[in-house]
Amino acid sequence: MRLTVVGCSGSLPGPASPASCYLLQADDADGRTWSIVLDLGSGSVGALQRYVDPRDVDAIAISHTHADHCADLAVLDVLLKYHPDGPIALPVHGPFGLATRIAELRGADDHSEALPAYAWQPGAPVSIGPMTVTCAAVEHPVPAYGLRIEGPSEQGGTAVLAYSGDCDVCPGLGEVAADADVLLCEASFLESEDAPRGLHLTGARAGQVAQVAGVGRLLLTHVPPWTEPYEVVAEAAAEYAGPLDAVHAGMRVSL
Repeated sequence: MRLTVVGCSGSLPGPASPASCYLLQADDADGRTWSIVLDLGSGSVGALQRYVDPRDVDAIAISHTHADHCADLAVLDVLLKYHPDGPIALPVHGPFGLATRIAELRGADDHSEALPAYAWQPGAPVSIGPMTVTCAAVEHPVPAYGLRIEGPSEQGGTAVLAYSGDCDVCPGLGEVAADADVLLCEASFLESEDAPRGLHLTGARAGQVAQVAGVGRLLLTHVPPWTEPYEVVAEAAAEYAGPLDAVHAGMRVSL
């Protein structure tokens, strides 16, 4: 599997990055490339087109329905519906009620024909080509899910990418992160900010989760534009003994 960071700015687009959006790709036994987009936050559809034609994406996986993780579904609907090559439908997996949320973003009353929505069922796998996605409910002010994606490793065998979405420390996050090769984990707050509970992780909390879960590599994301990434990395490094980085837009990772 290959991960491309399309957008990683926390809570809103920043000057160097759109909001949350990650492209995960893998090749099947016949050499066909399959593409999953994890979240489609504010400003991300434009940047996504640098890496893949959105019409070639096989599925979209939405962790939760805050705008910085799903707002660009509205403009993707326009692209899929009015492209000169003709309309197509692209399945979107996300929390229950996602179809209504897409309609709200579109300013419409009807559900999108271009973006048929399917509700996550915790523990029930969703197969997308050679990749399998499972979810677990995580702690956030709206229904939210952490995602665990298993697929072919670029080094042979299989690999696991865990994605926190937005959440605080909770059993669901530990479930998706357990023994993952890579944990793509939000770190929106700093401990020095007297961060509230039940909303987002800090760098320290992300590091603690990674250490307990035994992940192979920790990638910190969703850092707001007003926070220096090195600060959350420093907090995480005090809690996690493995390799870690703060991601940036355009970063590519081989699993």
